[in-house]
Amino acid sequence: MKILLIFFTFYLISAEVKYIDVTGYSGGSLLLDSGKPWISYSAKYMVKQDPRRIIIHSKKHYKWINEGRFTLFKNNEGLLMIYIRDLSKDDAGRYLINDYGKWSISMVLDVKEDLCCKASKRVMVNVGETASFSCEYSQNHINDDKIIFKEEKASIEMIYNRWKKKERFSISDKKNKNVFSVKITAVTPDDGGVYLCGVWINRRSYSYSVINTVHLHISTKVGMSRETGYPGSGLMMKCEHPQYKTRPKYICKESDRCSEKNNPGVQDEWMKNGDVSLYDDTRAGVLMVFFRELKAADEGTYRCGVKVSDYTEIFTELQLRLRHDEKYPVAVTKTAYPGEVIFSFRIPEQQTLYLCKEDDDQICQNISSSKVTHMSGSSERNEERVFTVSISNVSVRDAGVYWCGAETRDTYLTFISLTTKIQLNLIMPPVVRREGESAEIICPYDSIYKSKPKSLCKGKCSTRDRNENETKTDRLTLKDDVSTSVFTGTITGLTAEDAGKYWCAVTSETELNYLYTHLMVIVNEELNLTKYEGDDVSIQCKHHDEEQKIFCKADQASVCVKDGVSLETVRDDRFSFSDEASAGVFTVNITDLREEDSGIYWCGAHAITKLNLTVRTDYTLINMICVSSTLMLIGGFTLIMCKLT
Repeated sequence: MKILLIFFTFYLISAEVKYIDVTGYSGGSLLLDSGKPWISYSAKYMVKQDPRRIIIHSKKHYKWINEGRFTLFKNNEGLLMIYIRDLSKDDAGRYLINDYGKWSISMVLDVKEDLCCKASKRVMVNVGETASFSCEYSQNHINDDKIIFKEEKASIEMIYNRWKKKERFSISDKKNKNVFSVKITAVTPDDGGVYLCGVWINRRSYSYSVINTVHLHISTKVGMSRETGYPGSGLMMKCEHPQYKTRPKYICKESDRCSEKNNPGVQDEWMKNGDVSLYDDTRAGVLMVFFRELKAADEGTYRCGVKVSDYTEIFTELQLRLRHDEKYPVAVTKTAYPGEVIFSFRIPEQQTLYLCKEDDDQICQNISSSKVTHMSGSSERNEERVFTVSISNVSVRDAGVYWCGAETRDTYLTFISLTTKIQLNLIMPPVVRREGESAEIICPYDSIYKSKPKSLCKGKCSTRDRNENETKTDRLTLKDDVSTSVFTGTITGLTAEDAGKYWCAVTSETELNYLYTHLMVIVNEELNLTKYEGDDVSIQCKHHDEEQKIFCKADQASVCVKDGVSLETVRDDRFSFSDEASAGVFTVNITDLREEDSGIYWCGAHAITKLNLTVRTDYTLINMICVSSTLMLIGGFTLIMCKLT
């Protein structure tokens, strides 16, 4: 650097030096016409003194040389221009600018504080409308000419002043407020860009402008759509821009004049932005927007657009209205065993069914067509259809939240109104064993958890109540077969206390209780009851204050639990139930017994008792009636014979 400064000083001495004094304002910018020719084949230097530091050093023959906030460029007249953005007090001082021995400039810059020059402005206007913005200036320049420039790719061009007026541009100067207004009528996409507006100060051999910066963004509306949603329901929206696949896309709300444009920030990846999730799909040129649960604040007018360039964009207007309807949303909980699951949905007539599943980030992802084995719809009413969907090969990874809704399309937007929410819980079939036997509880898991610790717990697992992989505690042994992604818990010497609801769990960042089953233990003591038709009976069943209580009639105890819910297989007004939780029993009362009430009953909670009930016909009464009838017949016959005799 020292060698460069020595050479620069030598050229300063040997070349013609031009002295320039300029004044700028903190927060504003400065544009200087040096009056010196731009020599294309020579190097350019710009050095600040006190202390010395190199601002620009370029040996290449560019027409535009930019280093941070400092720019040297060639204007249309072939003269050197100096552009310094966002001035601060630290920029004040002497600058030396050299064109490699041809000429030199010694510029003294004074930076003052004034309310005139603030941070740059941002103006947004639609195509065809009028763009308006204001430009403040210092009281010191009230009588100086007002001027407008525009930044181009490699130059800054004068757009408007008192001797050069451009069609559709106008200036209105309010000297009493030290501000002038700029209007551009019937704007086009080409009008977008960076404008520099301020005052022009002529010093004969050079001139400069004290300017403010205005960023003018031009938007083009290509369409409009209307959509109705329901509070609490989900909404998926797809904004299609196939001709601008890799350009940044956004959604914003017009109630705040789109001052905050929500965009994913990254492409081809779901990102959460406030209350919505966004996905910029560069392969299809689509922005996907997911509202998980609509609320009143979501109603309004939106713009769904794409940035075509830094200062131009196109958008589709969406008017979203919320309507309260007691039919929507529908919330359903479905419990099933691994294998095949069947869902049923209602959607409006003439609309396409859409089915998706929430991922770990609560974003509803479309279900692969390979999982859906059957989908059919039938019209039940004029305005609705009922769809039945079968999903095959359901495994533990398929448990979770599903949404179903109707899909509608127009030219630029696709709407998916998700009105039915289904919580799918997967359980393993109940395990039924007798006291003293062994029970195996099988826990399939997602292969991504092969290396994670596994747990089997009676009740939900926590860090305080865990039997981890390949460990043995009392009568419980766990064994993990990573080749099949299944771990098995074996309990030997079963007792009634072992009965209950067991959870399979994986320890990851948190404890994941993902699958459960019911272990039902049949106590060895059976009850045998024999009653006669017409009798009443009371049966006491033991439980341990459990929610699930069982009294059902079936040949096998496993039938009494289906999809994790105890079945009330007995539905008759003659049956009544009373629960004495403090005593740990509930009582079943049956009145007016009938012969068809005979059979095997299962009574209890998870520890269950087998009850054999036999209801017989009481022949004693029948015999008495028959004997009485016979005696009466014999007596009557004898009386008649006596009278005849």
